[in-house]
Amino acid sequence: MNNFLDIYSIIFLVLAVVIFLKLRSVLGKRTGNEKRPYDPFANQPEEPRQKPGDNVITLPRANGERARKADEPESEEAAEVRLAGAVEKGSAAEAALKTVLAADRSFEVKPFLDGARMAYEMIVTAFADGDRKALKNLLARDVFDGFVAAITDRESRGERIESTFIGIDKADIVEAEVKDGVAQITVRFVSQLITATRDKAGEVVDGDPNKITEVTDIWTFARELASRNPNWKLIATESAE
Repeated sequence: MNNFLDIYSIIFLVLAVVIFLKLRSVLGKRTGNEKRPYDPFANQPEEPRQKPGDNVITLPRANGERARKADEPESEEAAEVRLAGAVEKGSAAEAALKTVLAADRSFEVKPFLDGARMAYEMIVTAFADGDRKALKNLLARDVFDGFVAAITDRESRGERIESTFIGIDKADIVEAEVKDGVAQITVRFVSQLITATRDKAGEVVDGDPNKITEVTDIWTFARELASRNPNWKLIATESAE
């Protein structure tokens, strides 16, 4: 019986030795000079860490462009790109608008001019109709008071304005500045109107109901930069001769 067990012990020992040799030939021996496993994150530049209290996460820029900090002034080249096509390069208007860009990162010329055009038509139409409510949301307080006084005076005489707004031919920025935290931009409008004022009897006392008239107005809009309200209000009007 003991001889039978010894034979099986020898067989198992031989099998163990054979298996060990096979594994060694496949896996090899560790010498201490083996290459480390590939780490896809190794040797990569460390991303900037967000500082405590910093709500801005720096994102990578294309072609190695460096992200601009919130309090970092906009470069001269970047400002010129944003103003390209909106004003004449090298003009006084361009130089003036750069002061607005420096103070208000969110400012864009085209959306401003689109809004100014809409406001101009709304104000002209509301004044002709005597719509005080519409004017109140578009005008600064002193300008609103002046418009209301003119409407009241007109109504007291029993006069009414017939007006048809044809369209705006031009809307060009001529001045801009930032003063005491308030951005001010002056726009010259050239528009086409049909307008006539009639008295109580319906007789025309001013204008011509059958004639298109070209009107040039110079209006100044303003907005407080610290305000969350993005709307601009009319703060001054002037009729060009």
